[in-house]
Amino acid sequence: MKAVFYKSNPWWEETYSFDGHTREKYLKVLERWLENKDIVFLTGLRRVGKTTILKNFIATLMHEHNVAPKHIFYISLDLYVLDDYSISEILDAYRKIHKLPSEQKVYLFLDGVTSKESYQKELKNFYDLENVKIFASSSSASLLKDKNAYLTGRQRILEVMPLDFHEYLMFKGIHIKQADTHLWERYFEDYMQDGGMPEYVLTADVTYLQNLIDNIINKDIIAHYHIRNNQIVKDFYKLLMERSGKQLSFNKIAGILDISVDSAKRYYHYFEETYLVYGIEKYGKLNEKIKGAKKIYASDVGLRNVTVGYRDKGAIYENLVFLKIKDDHPSYLYVDGIEIDFITHNGILIEAKYHSKLNDKQQKLFDRFAAKEKYVLNGYEGFALLDTLKETPSFI
Repeated sequence: MKAVFYKSNPWWEETYSFDGHTREKYLKVLERWLENKDIVFLTGLRRVGKTTILKNFIATLMHEHNVAPKHIFYISLDLYVLDDYSISEILDAYRKIHKLPSEQKVYLFLDGVTSKESYQKELKNFYDLENVKIFASSSSASLLKDKNAYLTGRQRILEVMPLDFHEYLMFKGIHIKQADTHLWERYFEDYMQDGGMPEYVLTADVTYLQNLIDNIINKDIIAHYHIRNNQIVKDFYKLLMERSGKQLSFNKIAGILDISVDSAKRYYHYFEETYLVYGIEKYGKLNEKIKGAKKIYASDVGLRNVTVGYRDKGAIYENLVFLKIKDDHPSYLYVDGIEIDFITHNGILIEAKYHSKLNDKQQKLFDRFAAKEKYVLNGYEGFALLDTLKETPSFI
């Protein structure tokens, strides 16, 4: 175990500097949450960059907060060599190596924390009895659910998303000069095709995305839920990607796959829990939300495109707008068969169009619907407007 610890924590023996791409918006949140005792969970799609952010923040602790390297412990809990050890035993072994008493504050970075079944109870004990600040990660929303309320009032959750457009340009090493503003639209089109999975943005290896999808489906869904018919799950995902930006009918998808409606709902839930898809509800009263179909979006348009092809740019553009405003809890507006893409929780109406216009019926609904603010977003300029809007109090 000692050798594994030292391999996982190179800063114990040598100067450590982070040489990857810094995702500032996540580091800023971790900085804000550093001084409170709450356990911080980073969650999100597999390979979206959670581990990289943790490693980046470790460097920040040492270089900007002067935390002693040996007071920082990083470990990936899903390592095979650690299968037979509890988190408590692992932490005790770490403290023994450096002769750290329990009152000495340490910073724990527990990658893949949900691989340990009793993690919630153990983390509660650490929180209550030891001087620790804990950062943990998981790629499963279902495994993070605290059924026994061990961590109620003791945790904060930060979802890591695929790269946004500005992060995409940074990862690509692209800086657009004021004289070259015409290039924004061209690079935005590249972003629409590539999506924001960090490793793929750096390598452009399409097999990486295909393998990632297969790994998530096989490990986090088929194996985890003991599903026998593997092909149905894979076909289900393809149907979801074909319907991104559209209302999802469980009756129709069940009919296509020749499965029960209950099975269709269950499979969809599995894909939501692994962060491969998101769903939004119909705007309206509670009964309308419950009865209305969900509208679904891919967590990353690159994953969508590698599954069904780079087509229907309007749907891809709408998907990117959703990812941009996801934290504003949007619903979709649907009245008498006419749909407007989004209305945020605080009453901002948004229609996403990619080099197209609202039809007459949409325009009438858009004009007459009472909303705090209204925007029709079109192309890169419309997408860039969201950055400005997010900075205004009415949009927050």
